[in-house]
Amino acid sequence: MDDLLKFRTDQEKEIAGIVFNSGRISDEQALYLYENSDPVFCAWLADYVKNARFGKDVYYNKNTHVEITNICLNQCKFCSFYRRKGEEGAWDYSCSDVISILEQKNAEEITEVHITGGLHPEKTTGFYSELFTHIKSRFPHLHIKAFTAVEIEYFAKADNMDFETVIALLKEKGLGSLAGGGAEILDDKIRKTLCPEKTDSATWLKVHKTAHNAGMKTNCTMLYGHVESYRDRIKHMSELRNLQDETQGFNCFIPLKYKSYGNQMGINKEISLSEELKNYAISRLYLDNIPHIKAYWPMTGKENALLALSFGADDFDGTIGDSTKIYSMAGAEEQKPSMSEKEIRQMLKDAGFNPVERDSGYDPV
Repeated sequence: MDDLLKFRTDQEKEIAGIVFNSGRISDEQALYLYENSDPVFCAWLADYVKNARFGKDVYYNKNTHVEITNICLNQCKFCSFYRRKGEEGAWDYSCSDVISILEQKNAEEITEVHITGGLHPEKTTGFYSELFTHIKSRFPHLHIKAFTAVEIEYFAKADNMDFETVIALLKEKGLGSLAGGGAEILDDKIRKTLCPEKTDSATWLKVHKTAHNAGMKTNCTMLYGHVESYRDRIKHMSELRNLQDETQGFNCFIPLKYKSYGNQMGINKEISLSEELKNYAISRLYLDNIPHIKAYWPMTGKENALLALSFGADDFDGTIGDSTKIYSMAGAEEQKPSMSEKEIRQMLKDAGFNPVERDSGYDPV
């Protein structure tokens, strides 16, 4: 290590020393990495941290998505997914539609269904309680991962309940975990630009804290590469790190790169692959208390997700089964995201990793 450190700046030597001694880097040190360090140096440190925790293991699961509706009351400027009711391209599934989709996806062979959708004017706590009851009756083994904090807040307001009651009711009917979306950047000035109608930062954090206190694990995300600064990214991760110190409720952090196609942001340029990979590495270094970092291949593409596994990521998501349109509608590299378990395992092995099938709680299957 000393031979390598002597080629670094004093600041990088200090950061490396902290990392190799299992310490915690500061906000200013994270900013230094963003502004001054090259991706290879960040990857070197992040790969050390990941290997110390997981070796060459990379996690995946057998999952599918059900995007139950893209009808949404909000009009987030970065979103290419939402439609108004009756608008061309809108869809709206019933409970029986969802069961049919899961039967077509051969749900007996998967372990998790990830349910997403917009803020539908008629789909609140009662609808999803009924849906989850049907899913667990037909497929009792399935873990149901669903909802962002935005949806939980919407249900609470629509049904005149508090967050604790909404989460408890949905958990009783089969909700296993929250997906973690809707965080975007946890800064309300930026949220006014991106999504002025959406849940504010404090409420997003409060919903996840409520879920954690109810014994429910959640994921967390960051949508980056639009109008935010490096300091904004660090502030966002600081909020996550602080809540994790308190609750230990986050399973996984998922960096989501802004995609420019088909939305109202008016930003046509996307960040480079090198910056995307560097962001994975800094996320791994800064979020020292969140165990897993996901390379979401339907967003970044399979080959780039493989690269991210050498920049601190340890989770490859899952089989998906061509069941998500959120990123394909935004111009993602994977327009029909689907991989068999065999393909995932072979791809990971060929890249020098040990594929480990996991359940939704990250326990090996």
